[in-house]
Amino acid sequence: MSLKNLGEISYFRLNNEINRPIDGKIPLHKDKEALKAFFTENVLPNTMSFTSITEKINYLIANDYIESAFIQNYRPEFIIELADLIKAENFRFKSFMAAYKFYQQYALKTNDGDYYLESLEDRVMFNALYFADGNENLATDLAIEMINQRYQPATPSFLNAGRSRRGELVSCFLIQVTDDMNSIGRSINSALQLSRIGGGVGITLSNLREAGAPIKGYSGAASGVVPVMKLFEDSFSYSNQLGQRQGAGVVYLNVFHPDIIAFLSTKKENADEKIRVKTLSLGITVPNKFYELARKNEDMYLFSPYTIEKEYGIPFNYIDITVMYDELVANPKITKTKIKARDLETEISKLQQESGYPYIINIDTANEANPIDGKIIMSNLCSEILQVQTPSLINDAQEFLEMGTDISCNLGSTNILNMMTSPDFGRSIKAMTRALTFVTDSSNIEAVPTIKHGNSQTHTFGLGAMGLHSYLAQHHIEYGSPESIEFTDIYFMLMNYWTLVESNNIARERGTTFTGFEKSKYADGTYFDKYVTGKFLPKSDLVKTLFKDHFIPQASDWETLRAAVQKDGLYHQNRLAVAPNGSISYINDCSASIHPITQRIEERQEKKIGKIYYPANGLSTDTIPYYTSAYDMDMRKVIDVYAAATEHVDQGLSLTLFLRSELPMELYEWKTERKQTTRDLSILRNYAFNKGIKSIYYIRTFTDDGTEIGANQCESCVI
Repeated sequence: MSLKNLGEISYFRLNNEINRPIDGKIPLHKDKEALKAFFTENVLPNTMSFTSITEKINYLIANDYIESAFIQNYRPEFIIELADLIKAENFRFKSFMAAYKFYQQYALKTNDGDYYLESLEDRVMFNALYFADGNENLATDLAIEMINQRYQPATPSFLNAGRSRRGELVSCFLIQVTDDMNSIGRSINSALQLSRIGGGVGITLSNLREAGAPIKGYSGAASGVVPVMKLFEDSFSYSNQLGQRQGAGVVYLNVFHPDIIAFLSTKKENADEKIRVKTLSLGITVPNKFYELARKNEDMYLFSPYTIEKEYGIPFNYIDITVMYDELVANPKITKTKIKARDLETEISKLQQESGYPYIINIDTANEANPIDGKIIMSNLCSEILQVQTPSLINDAQEFLEMGTDISCNLGSTNILNMMTSPDFGRSIKAMTRALTFVTDSSNIEAVPTIKHGNSQTHTFGLGAMGLHSYLAQHHIEYGSPESIEFTDIYFMLMNYWTLVESNNIARERGTTFTGFEKSKYADGTYFDKYVTGKFLPKSDLVKTLFKDHFIPQASDWETLRAAVQKDGLYHQNRLAVAPNGSISYINDCSASIHPITQRIEERQEKKIGKIYYPANGLSTDTIPYYTSAYDMDMRKVIDVYAAATEHVDQGLSLTLFLRSELPMELYEWKTERKQTTRDLSILRNYAFNKGIKSIYYIRTFTDDGTEIGANQCESCVI
């Protein structure tokens, strides 16, 4: 940014003074002073002024900053009324970081970068007008939700809505590779195209034949998955959005694939440069059978995808390893190799200690909870998207003989802090559902037909949540306590209920459902079985008090909803997913996602300017005891909280585990403080598996020298 009229810059200095205690106390008032100085010294003198919102919009359209089409959907007087309504809400940033992040990353600027052209109020208005698509009532509802920071669209949506020269409204994708050169070539091109538009891409390689498998009858000819991984990494490095940002991808492999050890070795620090992947992320899909074999300390067999597809006629991803394991072992036509299950478990833990990878997808857990006909086979760059996919069949001309379904992630987030003060929780969620419906209906990724095809059939989105730790701390509730788990359970139950209600309303209005609805557990009604028992109600006095102003659906309400869904269907195949919020949690001034904070005063290294300090929302003498760092918390408590939310989330939650290299005895009931071991990670993975957790994102380890391992989150995957 090359803004003029900067004059004296004191806001960075004032913000940095937060980190210098005075008489043993944190000078939190310095952040407010930095915020005021930022507006005085930076925002106000460098914002282009207009006499009215009409003059501003005309200027932005005339100079090709925003599109005219979405503006023309509304009466001019309505736009003036909406702008006045937003202004009357009297929005104010609560921290320097919030304002700085918005003006640095989201505010529209002149082509030369000298002036700001929008405030947050303007960005909110353009988002509301754009997503409401001409519906004045919806535009009003959305504007109120966003300006009160109850709803926050994902970064690509919030940033690009209404702009003339914009990127896509989504930036997260999943593609499947099948075991032939046509699919590999097409997938590499897809990765290039998606990276070019700023996408983070998840890719499954489990279908590919292993190293040494035959090709056209010649044994030992196949090179396996590692060279393909290198091709994808090079593709992401090359397609780097005009040099502005590295492309980003994750590759997934099933733990029963014969190349699993070589796959994990690519991320080791001492790996040979010929196989080492530096920027590509790694994830593994783990069937229940692996946990069983490791628990019993038994041998495990790795099965050849080539011979499985040859024998059964379907790709490796679509074999249920847990169900068919004994049959595959006994079948002489299936090529297999034997290793010790615990040896592989140790290798996984060693790599997680060293790099934070691999991500873990408990693939059977995900599929057992999946209400949709079909199979989930992988996840995305942040491990929270879990949707069914189907493979494609491609000929030598790179044409689709059978068009499969791949996935785009259409994301947004509720802010728990502010949602709990919503005058109408249900109306808030309904407006958000409508906004995300517009995103999914408007996202046509022409360059990757399988993603366009999948999106057009499923109409999926992923509404999540952030600010859980902020809310709990400000209500003097310990993160991981029974009350925090109960609160999380009820909050996500409400999100599930109201997104179902609105998806059903949209299906009724449009007379259409997602493809395959009739084969889903929604259609036969069994999805609602656990809800019609009346099980999900506040039980403790504290949680009853917290939700006293909100409608809580009773068993009869769920019965009514089940009947409506069976009659008219659902428009969206998937509705909920919790992403690892990045910048949007800063501008919303709340803790990211639903995990604990890592620091009471977070230190961030910003490009070019140095360090910025961000105090946790509502940090005070009263709340400090409840703002325990994730690194000082028993991770089983975090898993318990995520398990409560998982009960209601039809996709996944991006769960990061935070550990210290020295594990304190008081957290884990040990007799002394000791070094973290591979066994500790194995215990946590198994605990998460037994609690019904579908996925684990990074393992982040805080080392003795103050560095974090596994903290290299990429911009494409945080929303």
